[in-house]
Amino acid sequence: MVKARWNVPAAVRGPLAAYAVGFWEELVGQGYAPRSAETHLLLMARMSRWMELVTLKPADLDAGRVDEFMALSHDTGAHFPKSVTGVAPLLDFLRGLGVVPLPSVAPLSAGEELLARFGSYLRHERGLADGTIVNHVHVARVFIRTMADADVQDLEALSVADVNGFVVAECRERTIASAKNLVTGLRALLRFLHVEGITPISLSGAVPTVSGWTGGGLPRGVDAVSVTRLLAGCDRRTVKGRRDFAILMILTRLGLRAGEVVALEMGDLDWPRGEVLVRGKARRMERMPLPADVGEAIAAYLCRGRPVNGDSALFLRVVAPQRRITVGGISVIVHAACARAGIAPIATHRLRHTVASELLRRGAGLSEIGQVLRHRSHASTARYAKVDTESLRQLARPWPGSAS
Repeated sequence: MVKARWNVPAAVRGPLAAYAVGFWEELVGQGYAPRSAETHLLLMARMSRWMELVTLKPADLDAGRVDEFMALSHDTGAHFPKSVTGVAPLLDFLRGLGVVPLPSVAPLSAGEELLARFGSYLRHERGLADGTIVNHVHVARVFIRTMADADVQDLEALSVADVNGFVVAECRERTIASAKNLVTGLRALLRFLHVEGITPISLSGAVPTVSGWTGGGLPRGVDAVSVTRLLAGCDRRTVKGRRDFAILMILTRLGLRAGEVVALEMGDLDWPRGEVLVRGKARRMERMPLPADVGEAIAAYLCRGRPVNGDSALFLRVVAPQRRITVGGISVIVHAACARAGIAPIATHRLRHTVASELLRRGAGLSEIGQVLRHRSHASTARYAKVDTESLRQLARPWPGSAS
């Protein structure tokens, strides 16, 4: 246990005094530096003294009272907290103990309640990935709002004309990829409405298809020199550098998606067998070989950097609160590595394309690439054939009239 330079918990007087030691231990356990933890304890002391002056008990500390305290803090020139976000760690701790009431939540509207059920259906019945669920729910929200604006208040009265009109209007300003995402999400919503008994028939078949050549784009990987620079830019003398290096090694050697890296748990690593369990799309769980260099990078982070705080996630935030890293955090790591390497920012998914391109360059077949990337459809892997220009050159017929 990290100790304060002086007995900070003892400085808390008043209604919150009984919880000061527990709050200090909670902060340190979440990875807060001693100085930062002391700042939060001193905030607790100020709030407790104010509560004592205005004769408040912890159970009286609702959102309105917190706003009163914040206004007083600003009036007296306190530098911390600048906003209610700074009080969140203290309030979360006290709410977790049940001594401070939970914030009141406004009841969901009928539309929002339907969207919540739709999201639950996509997650538990369809087994879709979180990113796909977010996209589908967004499409559903746009559709419901558009129908309300068109005075279609009762979804039971939906017609084929309503569906067609929505798609035509929405797709006018969209790219082909965006339009395809729209119609996919709309079909999912219309199937859900029928399953729920809201519409008497499923209107998913009435959704028009979007014209466009599937697979027309060329998968863009990153060249080997750039990958080397991305990895070399990590300062492995620091905790952050060791963590980021391990994540970049997983992305560039195993081709995992950002969400799959985030989902990795401590128990997913089978060190004796040299395997790692990957939680992929559609809730599929598959084991992959763990290359020695990737394992060494992970081991370096685990042995010299990863906090020991009871969190089961493999990769944690470096700054407090030290909890599971997010997909957005993975993107930040990749962009920061690009900046250090002096190359233009790249999307995380391009590192997955890099793995496929490198395997192809070394002579791997499309079926092998599909196994490494865990594609369910051969069509997903087939697009990488376009990257193999040497093989395509042998298949290409000479232009009419040109010398053979």
